Formats: sequence, C-alpha cells, structure tokens
Amino acid sequence: MQEVNVMASVALQRCPRCRKGKMFCTPAYNYLEFHKMHEKCAHCDLKFEVEPGFFWGAMFVSYAMVVALFVTEFVALSVLGLLRSGMIYYMVPVTVIVLLPFIFRYSRVLFLYWFGGIKYQKP
Repeated sequence: MQEVNVMASVALQRCPRCRKGKMFCTPAYNYLEFHKMHEKCAHCDLKFEVEPGFFWGAMFVSYAMVVALFVTEFVALSVLGLLRSGMIYYMVPVTVIVLLPFIFRYSRVLFLYWFGGIKYQKP
C-alpha cells in the first residue's frame, strides 16, 4: 500500500496519525459551522484535542498566516501602484473575512501536525 504524503494530508485536513480520517465535520465555506471538528478520527480513533485548550496555540499560527497575507497584499498593491489610493484599508479586511475558514482550519491542522506529538503509523 502506498504511503500518504504529509503535504497532501495537511492540504486535505486529514488525521496526523493515519492520514485518512477527516478532521472537520463540514465543508470550509459553511460559514455557520466551518469551525466544527470531529472529536476523534473515524479511522484510527485518535482524539484530536491532545489536551484541554490545546488549540489555543493555533492562534499564533493564524496570526502568522494573516501577517503573511498582509505583507503579500502590501507588496502586490505597491507593485501595482494602488497603495496610495488607500486600497489596503479595504483589501486586507475583506481578504481575511473571505479566507477566515481556511485560516482557522489550516492553523489548527498545522498546529496539530507540528506540536501535537503525534507520529504517523503505517497501516
């Protein structure tokens, strides 16, 4: 059986132990329920919240993602010559609101992969 790539399992928001079970219950653009996670992996029964309050640390990952987004938009607007028009005051909040489900989800997924202490187990 072929081993699942780490990058692919992060991109697909899969369990870090088995890389098969989904971490989230609903699609990302269900704005009312995009934050709902499964308590355990349906495939290997891994509890996603390693300890109470574990995902508070994901706030720092999401902060870094938003800063990277801000810098990218700042550079893009500078290159396009739209920085003087004050476009950045509108672009950053709109972009963050539109990408909020992805920022939230990937910050949790990355935090769990990096700091969860969970090792991949081959089937």
